[in-house]
Amino acid sequence: MDILAETDSFLVINKTAGLLVEQSPYYDSVEAQALQYFSKTKKKPFAGIVHRLDRPVSGALLMAKKKSTLKALNEQFSRRSVQKTYLALVAAPPPEKSGELCHWLKKDQKNKRAEVFEMPVKEATECRLSYWLLAQNLSVYLLEIIPFSGKFHQIRAQLSAAGCPILGDEKYGSRSDYLPEAIALHAWKLSFQNPENEAQVQITAPPPDNHFWYPFLEKFKKNDHEK
Repeated sequence: MDILAETDSFLVINKTAGLLVEQSPYYDSVEAQALQYFSKTKKKPFAGIVHRLDRPVSGALLMAKKKSTLKALNEQFSRRSVQKTYLALVAAPPPEKSGELCHWLKKDQKNKRAEVFEMPVKEATECRLSYWLLAQNLSVYLLEIIPFSGKFHQIRAQLSAAGCPILGDEKYGSRSDYLPEAIALHAWKLSFQNPENEAQVQITAPPPDNHFWYPFLEKFKKNDHEK
């Protein structure tokens, strides 16, 4: 595991795209790796899943090492006091250089995808996100994204509905190549409160180390950028 931060109560890793978060009898997972890692120092290790990233998504993932920590962190997510910032590579520019997308999403259980609607419909939930166009290289565009809700496939579905699906995301209409079992969506930053001392924790996960991201690496070496 690529460990970004660790205390006695929590662990933050930079998840590899293609890796499941929760344990599976058929595939490797973050949870299984974490339990194996914790077992080196604890007889009865605990790996609490605080939040999830889709299997093809990479980036910062927070896990609890204690049940009390899991409860405290779950409460922060319920209050929406945790801020998550993503990066995405898309093959078409968004409608504007910066803006907000608002749609209504409904989960299609059978096909395991989110249906997107421009207006309210029955059983659909309103979802919003803000985005900024950070850079462009040839026909690839780099976006920064902050979702205001954490619904199933929200970023993937909303960007597709806006005409700029994520590289490699065939489920949502992308015709652009990317890596196997992965899409170009990365959980870049994670900000939450440390349950141990109430201090604010800010984690940054470096983008994937592959040629799709190389043209934009200089952008990440800067501490801030114009929005």
